Amino acid sequence: MFRNALRQSTRAVGAVSAAGRVAALRNAAPASINAARFYASDAKATPTEVSSILEQRIRGVQEENNLAETGRVLSVGDGIARVHGMANVQAEELVEFASGVKGMCMNLEAGQVGVVLFGSDRLVKEGETVKRTGEIVDIPVGPEMLGRVVDALGNPIDGKGPINTKERRRAQVKAPGILPRKSVNEPVQTGLKSIDAMVPIGRGQRELIIGDRQTGKTAVGLDTILNQKRWNDGNDEKKKLYCIYVAVGQKRSTVAQFVKTLEENDAMKYSIVVAATASEAAPLQYLAPFTGATIGENFRDNGKHALVIFDDLSKQAVAYRQMSLLLRRPPGREAYPGDVFYLHSRLLERAAKMNDKPGGGSFTALPVIETQGG
Repeated sequence: MFRNALRQSTRAVGAVSAAGRVAALRNAAPASINAARFYASDAKATPTEVSSILEQRIRGVQEENNLAETGRVLSVGDGIARVHGMANVQAEELVEFASGVKGMCMNLEAGQVGVVLFGSDRLVKEGETVKRTGEIVDIPVGPEMLGRVVDALGNPIDGKGPINTKERRRAQVKAPGILPRKSVNEPVQTGLKSIDAMVPIGRGQRELIIGDRQTGKTAVGLDTILNQKRWNDGNDEKKKLYCIYVAVGQKRSTVAQFVKTLEENDAMKYSIVVAATASEAAPLQYLAPFTGATIGENFRDNGKHALVIFDDLSKQAVAYRQMSLLLRRPPGREAYPGDVFYLHSRLLERAAKMNDKPGGGSFTALPVIETQGG
């Protein structure tokens, strides 16, 4: 009798506990379903929120993977691509598209990045993968580039084979400060008596060449380069003046004629031509003067002397205006962006005469500006 009572009590306790578990599951089920429904409705907001939520969940499981190395093209057009997914990208970092086109990150916005393309935007498709390179735009520099014609990224375009340089430098760097500089004390002989007699130019100086179109601005730069032959033929490295000519927004035929003139006068051996012609993309026209300045700085920092002619910065400003408007930056007077003056000042401030401690080199700049006539 006692055994029967014990068995009945054990069965009753088991039934009560089973009923409790079933009730608990029934109560928990609506809560989990509601949470799933809320998560689903919340995820429908925007693709950006969905991807960020998934990224957080995955990062919690596997922290060692870097999930921000690639992105996808949201939209592309007019040489600008808007890319989502590269959360850790740097300003002015070089990125590479799956089609092989390269670009530079200009606008770092919440949820997307504005990338300017160095090639045709017809090759880039919506949804295409974009890969970070981790490198700020840099170019090859060194004496190996003498006698060559290169584009804004330092790639040879003269058909003479690759350039085997030993060093690369960032295209945009900070100008040297006050302490390493020195007063201008050496002349640049342009070969033009009116300039050398009345407005002499020194090594490390910046002198503007300004005028309407077809007034001989390029001819002043060409004559200056040709006149350096007598010093560059000598053996005194301190007297040599290496010349870099930057052609921005000019016709290809004009650049070809310029190079031909240098070759006919045996001046190409101490010259470098950086060309971003009118047919090139606006970002390359924007970048070309910085490329020329970087090549000149390499000579300056090695105790040598360089002359850089920017022909012309008006077209660089137009290219920068085009990029800024397409990136939807606020326009200023004549639709130029507000930092167009900083664009040129940070470029020309890199021209300097250095004191003896950094090597005593110099970087002379002759910028050209074309006025609108009248």
